[in-house]
Amino acid sequence: MKKLRYIFVYSLMMALTISCEKGLDPINSVTPGPDTEIPEITITNPEEGSIMRVPEGQTTVTFNITAIDDIELASVVVQLDGTQIASYNTFKDYRRAVLNVTYEGLADGDHTITASVTDKTDKSATTSVNFKKYTAVTYVPLEGEVLYMAFEGTFTDAISGIAPTVSGYPTYGDGKLGQAYQGATDSYLTFPAATLTTTHEFSAAFWMKINATPDRAGILTMSPEDLENAGYPTVQNLRTSGFRFFREASGPKQTIKDNVGFATGECWNDGGQVDPSTGEWFHFAFTISETKSSIYINGELARESDLTAPIDWTGCDILTIMSGAPRFTEWNHFSDLSLLDELHMFKRVITLEEIQAFATAR
Repeated sequence: MKKLRYIFVYSLMMALTISCEKGLDPINSVTPGPDTEIPEITITNPEEGSIMRVPEGQTTVTFNITAIDDIELASVVVQLDGTQIASYNTFKDYRRAVLNVTYEGLADGDHTITASVTDKTDKSATTSVNFKKYTAVTYVPLEGEVLYMAFEGTFTDAISGIAPTVSGYPTYGDGKLGQAYQGATDSYLTFPAATLTTTHEFSAAFWMKINATPDRAGILTMSPEDLENAGYPTVQNLRTSGFRFFREASGPKQTIKDNVGFATGECWNDGGQVDPSTGEWFHFAFTISETKSSIYINGELARESDLTAPIDWTGCDILTIMSGAPRFTEWNHFSDLSLLDELHMFKRVITLEEIQAFATAR
């Protein structure tokens, strides 16, 4: 009886095994086919146009490179400024290689990293990325200076270390010195204004290459919110405190203006004119003392206007750079599409000599 039971169990197991095997496809080798695609290679670090700022004059950098082929990679060669720094011809994954190439002793200046890939049928591809390396020097502010922005790949204030709130998509362009802020539609920076409103004096100095389109724009503004028109940003135009430094078209030229609020009234300073069609950089500065509003163009006094009372800072909690928005917009003083560089701000009146030093810096 036991023998019959064992024979039955064994027969059942064999039957199940055979039935399972009949349901499986045999494993066959598959040829990869012809190599028809050109390989791909990308550099993910650094990014095109990026700037490395480190305290050291020379630094170590790691380049991140990815190479891909449809069949099989043969080699990857990496060059820095035309000199080979790495070469690979064996890969764990023969279709995809993720490489981290470390280079020691990178010096200041403009650099180009180039990576080339070749597959087993000698098809190849090359890509390059341009970047810069600077030695980061700790900025020592001048007397009373509370904000300095060089725009060398960052919008961070070099004095406070505060990064602004960025609205829209401003970028960087070729500056008067190095890189500059490049304005864009509906784009601007805002900073908290607490450090700027501790005295009744204020100054700013900077370079601009003006894009006359649009024909008017806010440049630097510190205004209170117009509570009567809260929720209507296109009619924000309360001028009882703070200041508004802006530009407006006057024929083919641009008039550089300032408005200062002193609680019981306001002061208008129509400054002077510049011609954007020259394509030149212009240096602007303005100072607000307890008695005067003064505008300087290229190191020379353009115009002064008398203040009957010191500037009032009530409600001025934000500084806007390169727009009138969100607090000075009723007359279409929106974003400036110009280039801005070397922005200095002070909680005191800077002298003519200091302004001329900024204006002649190269």
